[in-house]
Amino acid sequence: MAQAYDFKAVQDKWLPIWDKLEPFKSGKTDDNRPKKYILDMFPYPSGDLHMGHAEAYALGDVIARYWIQKGFNVMHPIGWDAFGLPAENAAIKRDADPRAWTYENIDVQKASMRRYACSFDWDRVLHTCDPEYYKWNQWLFLQMFEKGLAYRKDSAVNWCPDCQTVLANEQVVAGLCERCDSAVTKKKLNQWYLKITDYADRLLDDMEQLEGAWPEKVLLMQRNWIGRSTGAQVEFAVDEMDQKITVYTTRPDTLYGATFMVVAADSELAAKLVAGTPVETEFKKYLETVKAASDIDRLATDRVKTGVFLNRYAINPVNNEKIQIWASDYVLADYGTGAIMAVPAHDQRDLDFAKAMKLPVRVVINTGQEDPNTSGIATSGDGEVINSGSISGLGKDEAIAKIIKEIESKKIGKATKNYRLRDWLISRQRFWGTPIPIVHCDKCGLVPVPQDQLPVALPDVKGLDLKPKGSSPLGAASDWVNVKCPKCNAPAKRDADTMDTFMDSSWYFLRYTSINNHDVAFDQKAVETWLPVDQYVGGVTHAILHLLYSRFFTKVLHDLGMLSFTEPFTRLLNQGMVLKDGSAMSKSRGNLVKLSDELDKHGVDAIRVSLVFAGPPEDDIDWSDVSPTGSLKFLNRAWRISQDVTSKPGIDFKKGDLELRKVTHKAIADIELAVESFRFNVVIARIMELVNATRKVIDSGAGPGDAAVREAAEAIALSLSLVAPYTAEEMWEFLGHKPAIANAGWPVVDKSLLGADNVIAILQVNGKIKDRIEVSPNISQDELEKLATDNSQIKAALMGMQVKKVITVTPKLVNFVI
Repeated sequence: MAQAYDFKAVQDKWLPIWDKLEPFKSGKTDDNRPKKYILDMFPYPSGDLHMGHAEAYALGDVIARYWIQKGFNVMHPIGWDAFGLPAENAAIKRDADPRAWTYENIDVQKASMRRYACSFDWDRVLHTCDPEYYKWNQWLFLQMFEKGLAYRKDSAVNWCPDCQTVLANEQVVAGLCERCDSAVTKKKLNQWYLKITDYADRLLDDMEQLEGAWPEKVLLMQRNWIGRSTGAQVEFAVDEMDQKITVYTTRPDTLYGATFMVVAADSELAAKLVAGTPVETEFKKYLETVKAASDIDRLATDRVKTGVFLNRYAINPVNNEKIQIWASDYVLADYGTGAIMAVPAHDQRDLDFAKAMKLPVRVVINTGQEDPNTSGIATSGDGEVINSGSISGLGKDEAIAKIIKEIESKKIGKATKNYRLRDWLISRQRFWGTPIPIVHCDKCGLVPVPQDQLPVALPDVKGLDLKPKGSSPLGAASDWVNVKCPKCNAPAKRDADTMDTFMDSSWYFLRYTSINNHDVAFDQKAVETWLPVDQYVGGVTHAILHLLYSRFFTKVLHDLGMLSFTEPFTRLLNQGMVLKDGSAMSKSRGNLVKLSDELDKHGVDAIRVSLVFAGPPEDDIDWSDVSPTGSLKFLNRAWRISQDVTSKPGIDFKKGDLELRKVTHKAIADIELAVESFRFNVVIARIMELVNATRKVIDSGAGPGDAAVREAAEAIALSLSLVAPYTAEEMWEFLGHKPAIANAGWPVVDKSLLGADNVIAILQVNGKIKDRIEVSPNISQDELEKLATDNSQIKAALMGMQVKKVITVTPKLVNFVI
């Protein structure tokens, strides 16, 4: 009589066995298998794992387990991104050390990950708050300092009044702090920066390596954030003042239409221009109102335009016309040069400002639209240049080329590129982060801490007030901050700021390769063996911040001769969010679903199956629409099949029922294709179909020793091991095999059982599925690409587009990268 399936007993049974067997250990010296590096974005240790973690780690686990079964030596490590404000704020509330809070949460999450049966190599674990880790954080900072890539400067920075720390531009979302949602203000401080702008072109151009392997949405987000544009810098002299104002414009063909200038009210230039004029007092009052507004508010198109005439005039260099200079909040001090030539006829914000201040509007592009002077709508399209001297009558491209040539010959401007990207601000005025390894000496200036004195470890918090107050708590740790200068031995002070926590995650994927090597940040031979990462899995919320910074670090280390590659992550998979009733889960909304409760109720395998089966990984999942109960019933059906097999392992499968064998091998082939194209929900669907087909054969009276039934049962167990490892391992044991199923090997598809034309080829454009076609398993690459090119869905998607390359995996996939 068949036993009852008890998922709790099965989980309790196999966890200690797996701990002993260590089926996911990587890096053995005698391992000659091809290597694959599968990496999940590491979590922040804030409480226990949640439903978002459950989805992300289930997806990464499918990929890692699949390649292990396919015979690869897979490295699948895990760690914790353990510095940051949540731990510090929690410690402040509890009057405790953030270390204790952080490590307690790590222990909780680690236990949950083990219970969740993630295929991590538990010998490759890191915590970024360990001194052994952030020692190398400091070492990398000093490498950049030595190369001039790390520097300090005074500037107006984003300031969160609640967190009491500065924020990088990327950490301000819609004018609010991404951490606490407080309105961000501006504050002038001397801070540390990394010169990521030196790498702007390479960060853009190297994305060609990633096309077709990263989601197009992510590449577009990074391109937009870097924001490269081509145009010209033009110098405007200031009348009756030894001063020039440089502006950047993408449309130098509109220079004759510049009827006034606007400088950022909070720029040094504005203060210099207005000094000593009758409007200086009025300007200062206006400046106070500007400082209270966020950059997002200032740039809003529907914002009422305000400003102050600075009692100064500039000379338009192409027609020598005197034009007024104004200060306003709709120009930002840290974008471009902090000043613009206003062409109100062809820019809506300039036109709104001109109308509000009764300034002239001159049309210089004939677009065939109504005159902005009467319509109130700027004409931003292309057309014939008019009212513009030597370039009148030309089209846009010809006019731009000619005017740039003219201003360069007169030495009043030059062709140039501009970027939205700004240097990365890494200083933070908080305790729980990597100390900046610099000593400030009155005599020697900025002095790096010698390498043999690293790490500069965080002091004990005892006696320190960690409450945010606008300056780092480390400054009050007198025994820690007061040191001797490493150069001259005079009294000096440590830098009291800590590093942005994105520093920690910008290179952690390298450290995993050398986790027990305490002599170097990473062993170059080990890195060259494992990297770049073959598959990265994580949320799209990190599309700009973490991924951009990681790419920057990789390029810097390449230039320092430490890496041979320039891109860290070969392929990227972003998962969607797990929602409840259409909204993000939160305690305040009352729709929070606790992962631990769901695991207790339904078991690990049922939750994993439910999340994987809910839809394509990039789509959001609404937990209200998911059925863990149904998943558990399915797992019971699969498990019972293993109990109905009585033949011994090693039986000749070819003697079994032919039709069931065809179904089995078709399922295996489809599952392979589905995993490699990230259609994990299809994996579950095919296993379900195979379970049903096998049960039908068993129930129809086929002998329990039938070879085809055993073959199907083993295929079900091996396929299930990717998603439901506990159930699969239990089935594997019932089928007479030794553990661990994770290392049993993937079943080999017998192509003769697939038929001549029953292989499904996926047709994609930029990684998005456009069609599926049936092709022969023996089709050539040229034949498959021709079929794809002639496909009506592909033709429609490619219409008017430029194909950069075609990625073909015969006979499974054709992906056109446009």
